[in-house]
Amino acid sequence: MRRLFYRGILADRVVIEGADAHHLMHVMRARCGQELVVVDDEGSVARMEIIGFSADAVHLRLVERFDADTEPPVHIALAPCLLKGEKMDLVVQKAVELGAVEILPVESANCVVRYDMKKREARAARWQKIADEAAKQCGRSARVIVHAIRDLRAFLQEVQARTLIFCYENEQQMPLKESLRTREDSRYAILIGPEGGFSLDEAEQVTAAGGVSVTLGPRILRAETAALAALAALQYEKGDLGS
Repeated sequence: MRRLFYRGILADRVVIEGADAHHLMHVMRARCGQELVVVDDEGSVARMEIIGFSADAVHLRLVERFDADTEPPVHIALAPCLLKGEKMDLVVQKAVELGAVEILPVESANCVVRYDMKKREARAARWQKIADEAAKQCGRSARVIVHAIRDLRAFLQEVQARTLIFCYENEQQMPLKESLRTREDSRYAILIGPEGGFSLDEAEQVTAAGGVSVTLGPRILRAETAALAALAALQYEKGDLGS
C-alpha cells in the first residue's frame, strides 16, 4: 500500500496537493476507493481512502488510525561531506533505510565537488526527494529531513548538543565499537569525510569542538562505504538493528 507524508496533522478529511497529488493522479493513475497509508508531521499513521479528485488535489477520508512506529530509539544525524553525484544519492537513500533522522551535507576543504548557491539548492531538493521516496519505500513513520549544505565550521556550531562521532582516517587507537559502548546518549551525529579526507586543520577543529575521533577498522573504506558502515554500527549498538 502506497505511503505518503502529509504536511500537517491528520483529520477525518485530508487534501493532498502538489507533487504527491500529481504523482497519484498522473503516474499511479489512482482511482476512488483506493487506500493509502498516510503519515503526518507528528508521526501519526492512518489508512485513508481516496474519495475524490479536483484539478490539482486528491481528497482522502480517514479509515483507521493505527500504531506503526518504525523510528529508531536514538536520534542520529548523518553528516557526509559532499561526494560525487551518484555516491551522495546512494548515501542519502541508504541512510534513510538504516534509520537516520536527519542528513546534514557538509562542504569541507578536500571535497571534489563544489556548488554555487543555485546548485546547492537544487542538490538539496534532489536529495530531499530521494529521502522522501526511500522513507515511503521502507515504511518510515517520520519524514527524514535533508538540510541545506553548510561548511564544516557552521556544522560544528550546530551539533554541540549531540555526541559527535568523528570517523577519521588517521585515527588508530579508538575503535568505533569501543567508543559507543562507553556512551548512553540519545542524540548522535556522525561526521564522514569526502573522497580526499580531512585536512589536519579540520581534524583539529572537529576534536576541539568535542568530536570523538574513531576508526572504522584497518581497511581503507570509500567515503560512501564509511558513511553507511558507521551508521549501521551505531544503529546496531544503540538503535534497533540489534533488537
